[in-house]
Amino acid sequence: GNMAAAAAAGREEPPLVLEVVAEEAAAAASAGFRLTAVRREPAVRLQHGASGLEPLAWSEDHRVSVSTARSIAVLEQLSDVHSGGQDMVIHRTAVPAPGAACMLKVGPKKEVAECKEKFASSVDPTVSQTFMLDRVFNPEGKSLTPMRGFKYSSWSPLGCDANGRCLLAALTMDNRLTIHANLNRLQWVQLVDLTELYGERLFEASYKLCKADTPCGELRDFPEFQRRHSMQAPVRMEWSGICTTQQVKHNNECRDVGSVLLAVLFENGNIAVWQFQLPFLGKESITSCNTIESGISSPSVLSWWEYEHNNRKMSGLIVGSAYGPVKIIPVNLKAVKGYFTLRQPVILWQEMDQLPVHSIKCIPLYHPYQKCSCSLVVAARGPYVFWCLLLISKAGLNVHNSHVTGLHSLPIVSMTADKQNGTVYTCSSDGKVRQLIPIFTDVALKFEHQLIKLSEVFGCVRTHGIAVSPCGAYLAVITTEGMANGLHPVNKNYQVQFVTLKTFEEAAAQLLESSVQNLFRQVDLTDLVRWKILKDKHIPQFLQEALDKKIESCGSTYFWRFKLFLLRILYQSMQKAPAEVTWRPSHEDAKILISDSPGMGSTEDDQEEGTSKQASKQSLGDTGKGVDIDDTAEDSLHQSSDTGGREPMVEKLLEIQAQIEAVEMHLTREHMKRVLGEVYLHTWITENTSIPTRGVCDFLMSDDGYDDRTARVLIGHILKKMNKQTFPEHCSLCKEILPFTDRKQAVCSNGHIWLRCFLTYQSCQSLVYRRCLLHDSIARHPTPEDPEWIKRLLQGPCTFCDSPVF
Repeated sequence: GNMAAAAAAGREEPPLVLEVVAEEAAAAASAGFRLTAVRREPAVRLQHGASGLEPLAWSEDHRVSVSTARSIAVLEQLSDVHSGGQDMVIHRTAVPAPGAACMLKVGPKKEVAECKEKFASSVDPTVSQTFMLDRVFNPEGKSLTPMRGFKYSSWSPLGCDANGRCLLAALTMDNRLTIHANLNRLQWVQLVDLTELYGERLFEASYKLCKADTPCGELRDFPEFQRRHSMQAPVRMEWSGICTTQQVKHNNECRDVGSVLLAVLFENGNIAVWQFQLPFLGKESITSCNTIESGISSPSVLSWWEYEHNNRKMSGLIVGSAYGPVKIIPVNLKAVKGYFTLRQPVILWQEMDQLPVHSIKCIPLYHPYQKCSCSLVVAARGPYVFWCLLLISKAGLNVHNSHVTGLHSLPIVSMTADKQNGTVYTCSSDGKVRQLIPIFTDVALKFEHQLIKLSEVFGCVRTHGIAVSPCGAYLAVITTEGMANGLHPVNKNYQVQFVTLKTFEEAAAQLLESSVQNLFRQVDLTDLVRWKILKDKHIPQFLQEALDKKIESCGSTYFWRFKLFLLRILYQSMQKAPAEVTWRPSHEDAKILISDSPGMGSTEDDQEEGTSKQASKQSLGDTGKGVDIDDTAEDSLHQSSDTGGREPMVEKLLEIQAQIEAVEMHLTREHMKRVLGEVYLHTWITENTSIPTRGVCDFLMSDDGYDDRTARVLIGHILKKMNKQTFPEHCSLCKEILPFTDRKQAVCSNGHIWLRCFLTYQSCQSLVYRRCLLHDSIARHPTPEDPEWIKRLLQGPCTFCDSPVF
C-alpha cells in the first residue's frame, strides 16, 4: 500500500522533481520522482494522552519531545552500530510534571487569599463566575478538574547545556515555565523556574513595567487582579539561535561568550526576552531579562526572525494573534556582537479576520534570482497556510505575502518545517499531511504541494501532531485510532509513529555532500542508511564508489568516519542473532510462554524500554572483538553463500573486521597528529602536560608501513624540543611505567590494565570517566590543573562516531 500513496498523489498533481546527487537516483528522478512514505518501526506507545498545542517537537540532537497529560516523553533516536536489529533504536526518558499547582505571584500571600475569597463570594455574577471559571486564577480547580499536563515544549539550539546538547523549555497547563537538561542519559534535571523568577521581578517592580507607568491599582479591584495575572501567564516560548556577546574580565581583557535568548509571550501581549550565558547551568547563567510590549491583543504564537544581510545579523520576533494579525516586533540586543534591528514593527498581515494563527515557522533561504538571502515565514491560519517572503534590497525591506488554500478540509492542527530546504509539512486531524515545497519565481515564490495519506501507511488514524527530523529523513506523527465502520473507537491509544520522507539514495547523497561533516548531527540520515544495509546485507556499489572518490580527493576525516560506520553496520548485518536471549527462561522447558516463542516480535516491554533490546545484542561485543566468529556466522551463511558451507562467510567477516581495524587505525593516527600539533604549539619544553607525548610519537613511528611526512616533521620538532626527556606515565597501583603499545589501553608489567582517553591518549586511572553516546570510546574528566588547550581537546566529540561524550 505504500506505493499507492505515490500513485494516488500522482493523480492529483503534476509530478515533482527533486535534485538528487546520486547517479542511481537520477534515473528514477527523470521519470518524475515522487515522495513515498514508508512506515518505520517501532511505533512508541504513550502512557498518557497528548496535550497542548503542537505536542511534538524534534530537537537538533535527535530527541523527540511529546507533551502529554502527565509528563513530557522524550524519545532519543540513536544510530546504534552495535545492534543488528532493523528497528530504529530509541532511548526513552521523561520529564515529569510538577506535583503542586503553580500559583502566579500577584501580591503578598495573605492579601491574595483575602481577594480570592472576596471575588469568589461576590454578589456580582460577572465577577464571581469569571473568577471561579478562570483557570489562570484557579489552576487546581476546586469545582473544576485540576489542570494537568503540558501546554507546550521547545528545544534550544545545539550547544546550550553542559554537554553541548539541547535544553528543553517546558510550559505546564497551569503556567509554570521551567528549563530542563538531560546530563547523565537517564534523568532530566530542572535547572530553573522562570515563572517564579519573573513573578519576583514584577513583585519588586510593584507590577509596573517602566518607570513612567501610572501607579497601578489595588489588588482588591478585579481588573487589576486580572491584569497582574495576564502579564505573567505564558502562551508560548521560543529559543533564538546562539549569539556571541563580549565579556570584560577583571584585567580589562575582552573574551567572547556564547549566549542564547528565550522569548516568552504572555497573555497580555508582552514578551519577556531572557538572556542566558552558555553553557546554561541554572539561575547563575541568567544575564538579563527585558520586557517588550508587542501591542497584539489575544496573542497565540511566537517565532524568532533571524536574518543575515552583508554579514550583519538582524533579529526580531514574529507574533501571531488569535484574531488573525501577524507582525514582527523589533528586538534590541544589548552587548550582542554584529546585530542590528528594525526601527519599527513590520506588519505581515493586518486583517482582524478571526482566523487564529496557530503556528509560525521562519525559514532562512537563498533567493536564486535576487542572489541574496531571504526569510520565508509560514503561518497556519485555520485550514490555510499564510506565507510571507522578506528580503532586504537596496530599496529597503521587501515583503511579499499570500495564502495557500485548498490544502485541508479541516483546520491545520500541526505544522513543521525542514529548515535545510524549506519544505513545510502541515497536517489536519483526519490523517492528511501536505508537503509544500517552495519554488522561487523571479519576484516571490510559489508552492508545489502533494498529499501524504497516512491512512495508506498506518490504516485509519486521527493525527494530533507532526514533527520533521533535523535533516528531513523522517516525519514523527502522534496518532490514535480512527473511525471503524462509522464508529468512533471506545479507547484511545496514543502512539508516536515514524514515516520515511527520503529514499536511501537521497539520504546517502545528502551525507556525502554534507556541509556539517558530523555523523551525530545527521543521525536520521545515517539511520536510513543503516536500515538499508541491515536489510540487504551489503553496501550498495554506488555509495562505496562515491565514498572512496571523496576519501581520495579530500583530506577530511569525516568520510573515513562515514566509511567506518558503513563497515560496522555491514559487520552487524552478517552476525547471527544470539540464539538465547540471556534474560529470558530457557526454551528447554515444556511450558513455553507464548511471548517467548521466537518469531512473535517484540513484546510491550521492549518498546517501553528503548534500550533493553540492545542489552541482548551488546554481548556480540564492540565491533565483534573477542567474538567466536564460527559461532556468529552460522545463520547468515545460508543466505549469502550456497556454495561451500561455512568457510567463505568466516573469511568475509574476518575481511570486514580487518577493514574496520584499518579505518580505526587511520582515524586514531589523524587524531594523534592533531593532539601532537596542540602539544607543540602550547608547551615551552613539553613538560609533562598529562599527554603521553613520547609514547604517542613512538607509537606513530613504530609501523614501517605508515609513512606520513607531516607526522615525521612534527615528531622531529617535538623530540628536538623534548631533548632526551621522556616523562613516562606510571601505574597508580604499583608505580611501574605504563608503556604505549596499544591505542585503546595501557598495560603495566604487573598486568594492571587501564583504558586510554581517546581525546588525549592519557591512561584513565581514576574510577570515573566519560563515555561517548554509542559506547565507542572513553574520555577522562578535565581537572582544574589542566591548561585551557587540554580542556578544549577534552570537549571534542568521539573521533570514531562524532557523538558527544558524557
